[in-house]
Amino acid sequence: MKAVIQRVAHATLSVQGNIVSQIGKGLVVYFCAERGDGDELCGVFANKLSKLRIFEDDNGKMNLSVIDVGGEVLFVSQFTLAADLSHGNRPGFAAAEEPQRAKQLYLDTADILGGLGVPTKLGVFGADMTIDQQNIGPVTIIWESAR
Repeated sequence: MKAVIQRVAHATLSVQGNIVSQIGKGLVVYFCAERGDGDELCGVFANKLSKLRIFEDDNGKMNLSVIDVGGEVLFVSQFTLAADLSHGNRPGFAAAEEPQRAKQLYLDTADILGGLGVPTKLGVFGADMTIDQQNIGPVTIIWESAR
């Protein structure tokens, strides 16, 4: 699994001009399931994300989690994070999980995250989405599971 995590003031996700999901302060998470990812990684990632201290406290230190600040997560499936750029100029996506399995891992991770007390809004799996977000910081974290 791979994810790009961005701290935002707000974000809106649309499909074909229609707003599907929106959040206030929180995190936009671009999530990719890779071939061979096990179900256990859903919980590992959700736990890490719910406790990730990347919001500033009163002293300006990144000491607070999305839960601590009462934030939300916009959780977006993005298979392109599995891109292989090692050969030529066209990315290869052989490392991305098959769509049916990837969708299940995506939904399972979102369910676990919500169960941990993090309000979680979803994108539309496999759709061409437009995402407007206002980053704070900016703060961008890249997470990759150990293989």
